[in-house]
Amino acid sequence: MAINIGSTTSTAGDLEPMMEMNTTPLIDVMLVLLVMLIITIPLNMHAVNVELPKQSSELPPELPKVIDIKINAKHQILWGSEIDAKYEVVTKLELESRFEKEALKAKQPEIHFRPEPGAKYEDVISAMAAAQRLNLKQIGIPTIDTFAGVGTVSTAK
Repeated sequence: MAINIGSTTSTAGDLEPMMEMNTTPLIDVMLVLLVMLIITIPLNMHAVNVELPKQSSELPPELPKVIDIKINAKHQILWGSEIDAKYEVVTKLELESRFEKEALKAKQPEIHFRPEPGAKYEDVISAMAAAQRLNLKQIGIPTIDTFAGVGTVSTAK
């Protein structure tokens, strides 16, 4: 550590001793002590026990049956499956009776409503309401793209 002793002139013209301490070596010593302290602190090793899933030879759960309900611009209701690509035209009464049969099953199927472009909003909503009224639990509309052109308002009466 060093001390500067010298004189400076003040504004009043008096000579004042200048005493400043050089703090650079002091900071160096403090940094060395800090590094030594950090090095000597023991690291706490925390262990987290994680239970990993065990390998099993069980089959994955069976996918639920999916029934697709297509509704077109001609007010037709089509009952079928995208997988089989088989659809049959049903009336509203037949649709409700089929919904009743499916609702009574222990493992209910998923009902996917797929309105085609130009389908009337009322037709889609009435079919969905029938499924809900008959206590079908898994009702859905698979994609937003399905709604392209659905619910168009016609001015002709």
